Amino acid sequence: MKFGSAVAAAALLAVVTACGSGTTTAAGEGGGKVGIDHPRADSDFWNSYIKYVPQMASELKVDLMPPTNSQNDVAKLVNNVQALVGKGAKVIVMAPQDTGAIANTLQQLENKKIPVVTVDTRPDKGKVYMVVRADNRAYGTKACEFLGEKLGGKGKVVQLQGSLGSINGRDRSEAFLECMKSKYPGITVFSEPTEWEGSKAASMLQTRLEQNPDIKGIYMHAGGVHLAPTLQVLKQKGLLVPPSDPKHIFVVSNDGIPQEFEAIRKGDIDATVSQPADLYAKYALFYAKAAMEGKTFKPGPTDHDSTIIQLPNGLEDQLPAPLVTKDNVDDKSLWGNQVK
Repeated sequence: MKFGSAVAAAALLAVVTACGSGTTTAAGEGGGKVGIDHPRADSDFWNSYIKYVPQMASELKVDLMPPTNSQNDVAKLVNNVQALVGKGAKVIVMAPQDTGAIANTLQQLENKKIPVVTVDTRPDKGKVYMVVRADNRAYGTKACEFLGEKLGGKGKVVQLQGSLGSINGRDRSEAFLECMKSKYPGITVFSEPTEWEGSKAASMLQTRLEQNPDIKGIYMHAGGVHLAPTLQVLKQKGLLVPPSDPKHIFVVSNDGIPQEFEAIRKGDIDATVSQPADLYAKYALFYAKAAMEGKTFKPGPTDHDSTIIQLPNGLEDQLPAPLVTKDNVDDKSLWGNQVK
C-alpha cells in the first residue's frame, strides 16, 4: 500500500464501513498528546519504522511527544511509559518485546483511563485499545511452504527463532513447525532461539552447519537482525552461492527491509515476508488519534485491506504482509522499495 495523503489519512478516521469501522463515543476528549516508545534501534526494520513515525504523525495531525526508546528492555519500557504519562500523554503507543512482562503496566494505564496501542506485538495480558500487527502465524506458514516446495519435501532446515518470550517468536515458530509436521514430514527442523540477537544467530547457525553440512534451508524470523550475520556465516563457509549452484542453501526471512530485497536480487536469499513498517507507524498513530476521539471499532474487514480480529484483551488490526520473491521484489508498492 502506498502512503496516503494527509487528506486521505484524515478521511480514514471519518469513514464508516460495514465492518471494522469506527464509531464515536461520548468518552472521547478529542485531543491531547500521544506518547510513543520505540522498542529498539539495533534493527534495520525498527529503524525504518522509527523514521516513518514523524512522517505519519504529520500526515495524521497527531500531537506526538518526543519518543523514548526502551532498547529491548522491559524495565526501561515501564520507566519510559511512566515518564510519558507524567508529562501528559493521553494515549500510549508501545511495542513490548517481552509480551508477558508488560501486564502490570497495562493495568496501571487502564486504571488511569489511558488507552494503549501496541505495535507488532500482542501483550499476553492487559487491556489494549488496538494491536497493530500482521498475522505472524501466516509468516511461519508462508516460510514453511516456500522451503518445503524448494526442498521437495525432504532434507534439513534451520529455524533462527526470535524470542519465545514474545508472541511473535512463538507464533512464527509454532506455525512453521506445525506446517512442516503436517505438510513436509520428510524435512528435519533444527530450531534455534536467538532472542532477536544477530550474534546468537550467527553462532547457532555456524554450529548447526558444522554438525549438519547437508542443511539446505534457513528460516530467519527477523531479517533486520538475522540477515547480515547469516550471510556472513554462509560466505565464510563458501555457501553464499546463487540458486543455480547445488551448494545453495534456500533462505526465507521476515521483515521486508531494503537489504533483504537486494539480497533476493543477488540470489543470496530467496524470499522474505514484507512486514509493513510504514503501515505499522501509520495505523499505530491512526488508532492513537481515534482513541483520543473516543472512537470504537469492531471485528471485520477494514477499508485498508486488513482485518480486525477480537482478542481476549482487546482488538487487533492484522495488516497485509505479502511474500516477496525474485518474481515481485521490484514491486514499487512494497515499503522496502520506497525507503530512501
